[in-house]
Amino acid sequence: FHLQLIIDTPTSPVTSGLPLFFVITVTAIKQGYEDWLRHKADNAMNQCPVHFIQHSKLVRKQSRKLRVGDIVMVKEDETFPCDLIFLSSNRADGTCHVTTASLDGESSHKTHYAVQDTKGFRTEEEIGGLQATIECEQPQPDLYKFVGRINIYSDLSDPVVRPLGSENLLLRGATLKNTEKIFVAIYTGMETKMALNYQSKSQKRSAVEKSMNVFLIVYLCILVSKALVNTVLKYVWQSEPFRDEPWYNQKTQSERQRNLFLRAFTDFLAFMVLFNYIIPVSMYVTVEMQKFLGSYFITWDEDMFDAETGEGPLVNTSDLNEELGQVEYVFTDKTGTLTENNMEFKECCIEGHVYVPHVICNGQVLPDSSGIDMIDSFSSVSGREREELFFRALCLCHTVQVKDDDDVDGPRKSPDSGKSCVYISSSPDEVALVEGVQRLGFTFLRLKDNYMELLNRESDVERFELLEILSFDSVRRRMSVIVKSATGDIYLFCKGADSSIFPRVIEGKVEQIRARVERNAVEGLRTLCVAYKKLNPEEYEGVGKLLQAAKVALQDREKKLAEAYEQIERDLVLLGATAVEDRLQEKAADTIEALQKAGIKVWVLTGDKMETAAATCYACRLFRRSTQLLELTTKRLEEQSLHDVLFELSKTVLRHSGSLTRDPFSGLSTDGQDYGLIIDGAALSLVLKPREEGSSGNYRELFLEICRNCSAVLCCRMAPLQKAQIVKLIKFSKEHPITLAIGDGANDVSMILEAHVGIGVIGKEGRQAARNSDYAIPKFKHLKKMLLVHGHFYYIRIAELVQYFFYKNVCFIFPQFLYQFFCGFSQQTLYDTAYLTLYNITFTSLPILLYSLMEQHVSADALKRDPVLYRDIAKNALLRWRVFIYWTFLGVFDALVFFFGAYFMFENTTVTSNGQVSTSVVLLI
Repeated sequence: FHLQLIIDTPTSPVTSGLPLFFVITVTAIKQGYEDWLRHKADNAMNQCPVHFIQHSKLVRKQSRKLRVGDIVMVKEDETFPCDLIFLSSNRADGTCHVTTASLDGESSHKTHYAVQDTKGFRTEEEIGGLQATIECEQPQPDLYKFVGRINIYSDLSDPVVRPLGSENLLLRGATLKNTEKIFVAIYTGMETKMALNYQSKSQKRSAVEKSMNVFLIVYLCILVSKALVNTVLKYVWQSEPFRDEPWYNQKTQSERQRNLFLRAFTDFLAFMVLFNYIIPVSMYVTVEMQKFLGSYFITWDEDMFDAETGEGPLVNTSDLNEELGQVEYVFTDKTGTLTENNMEFKECCIEGHVYVPHVICNGQVLPDSSGIDMIDSFSSVSGREREELFFRALCLCHTVQVKDDDDVDGPRKSPDSGKSCVYISSSPDEVALVEGVQRLGFTFLRLKDNYMELLNRESDVERFELLEILSFDSVRRRMSVIVKSATGDIYLFCKGADSSIFPRVIEGKVEQIRARVERNAVEGLRTLCVAYKKLNPEEYEGVGKLLQAAKVALQDREKKLAEAYEQIERDLVLLGATAVEDRLQEKAADTIEALQKAGIKVWVLTGDKMETAAATCYACRLFRRSTQLLELTTKRLEEQSLHDVLFELSKTVLRHSGSLTRDPFSGLSTDGQDYGLIIDGAALSLVLKPREEGSSGNYRELFLEICRNCSAVLCCRMAPLQKAQIVKLIKFSKEHPITLAIGDGANDVSMILEAHVGIGVIGKEGRQAARNSDYAIPKFKHLKKMLLVHGHFYYIRIAELVQYFFYKNVCFIFPQFLYQFFCGFSQQTLYDTAYLTLYNITFTSLPILLYSLMEQHVSADALKRDPVLYRDIAKNALLRWRVFIYWTFLGVFDALVFFFGAYFMFENTTVTSNGQVSTSVVLLI
């Protein structure tokens, strides 16, 4: 287009400018509409009314006028206008409940705590008289971390310093779920954590888009070649004088004196302009329209709607539709993705004795029919004492709250009063445990004024003062509470994963409980261990000082807290273990089986124990009974070096791979022998760790070679970052396979963002995975239709669309190239200007667009019945070089037919005086 404005070209600038203007206009309208919607939403948010305290009075103003340091009042069911520090509540215990569905999608109630010294403030006058300063970290996007402290001043003494953490921070976008509260603003505007999380995800590009760009480069080379050939032939043709200056086109003197090389370069550019229509500029607009409109077929699919949750599939980006038809590896989370994340308490083991839940019916406790040992198993005083401590630990060491809509501050009703307790928590495991203990005779009542109340089997209310909470984190994999009983005894109760509890235990029936834990894990149950220790006043005083020093630190607070927890949570007495069941999702096994038949390798990445995860893999048919399991775990590495284990596993799989007939896509053996690899997080860290001698890639390549010859891989005890590392390892291996990651929790976001295609399950762990994914589905079973049907159709349609665009442009512009041989390479155009302009915009774009939206070469039912059909389009089969060259030569052949067909048809013609053409046709009879 720019060349047409600079040099004397054979076509009008309109012919190239109009299609380009059309492409830019369509894109601008789309982007402008989206910007307008965002601006409209921003205005609505910025003009929301808020109430704040000014001169001890309640004043109303717009949220955009909030400033750091303003004290804001928020009422029930209102959304927080900015990030706030929780100062006080109308609840006596200084707590409030919030939901963060708009932030991370978690609809469960989270409990936050007011600052200890301000929680008693009730009126505007009391709040208005508060004098305090807040010191905190610089704004950062992590929703779950906050480090700060508040200095509260009074006239009579030095300021009181209190630590501030995430439990005191209320985030913009969260919703209050009880009565009015009073807060102070900390971060506002674009410094809020919600705004800091507006950062866009990294751009993902599909294999089809990459092929389009490569093909475009090829056609650009063809364009340059055609222009170069025509330029050379023009000067060969004009080497004779009578051809260079025919009688009807004499050159001027200035033209004769013009530099030869400059003339040749100008002619070259003119030919570039003449042949530039071979580049399908409008293809990108058509592809964008096809992707955008085609994405609605997923959201409209009634088979992918879940009536139980009322949720349907979501498309967060339409750029990767066709990538759904090219997936070679699926990396899936276990809990909440393959399983329901609906926990049911199954049993507990105390001092080696096993208990199962009891059924409470009309106030009577009935034993479960599957009971193993009953509550009266202990005959010794010490055994019964530890039994009581075990139940108290489960009733006290958790983040569960009792939901009571009738009376916020009133007394709790006991289970036999006709009203059962309803528990809420961000963790389904904890709710299952507390409900299970209730069925065993102990009931958690409530937390009020830092006192926790529970109802024991004798229907007596026991009251414990909550002294400290050592919160759970994914690194420690445990949590603890320090409480003081009514008799003045101080206890530390700790619960967590067996791998984090057993190393810290110095007393208890360790071997018996360990055996029970391993047995439950093999059966697919989720296990937790419970331990305690008794603290004397001097020990607790030291613990309190250690924790306080770590909590008020502004630098490296998390590290200092972790070190403090490590010192406190040791020398424990093991009490017992619990087991809860997380059932497999409906049709999860059928989905995995169909994916394997389609040639897709499925890997399970989970943080669970190896035994629990392996049992789930058998249940969902990822592992078959004939599968030989290979272990690359910490336990095995204690006996052998990593080098020896890897080479031994490599010999095992490679020794049989030569003699077995193995499926090239899924890795499944057709002779009945398959391998499944199990690796844990610690072993993976060693595999990925660079070797000292500098050959860091050896172990990785050996590990990948083992994985290639396994039909399935289970990665257990994985941290979120390790999940992403696994995906990245496969993603950038020498085959460069297309990867898909699917999960339902915040810990799956890293691998979802790393994979070529990320799918979030709209589950009970919240919507953070769904929000960060490319697509979201209600259940794992819907993955089958999304890949095998929608993915198949999307790829077929867009592949045909891309190849057709290149084909039709060859058909269109190659006759123009041939015509130059018949017009003395004079750059004369063969087509009318209007035809040049509208050929790509309308004449040939709309038919292929409709075709690419509606084409179904095979029925959807056939694709679901026969997953093997998915292999026909694997590895970008329809956009390989062989297919691309076929379409290009087909375009050249058709162009030859079009041009010479017309040429020979009009070879014997007569042109009349009015310009009409008459053709002589000889009929042979």
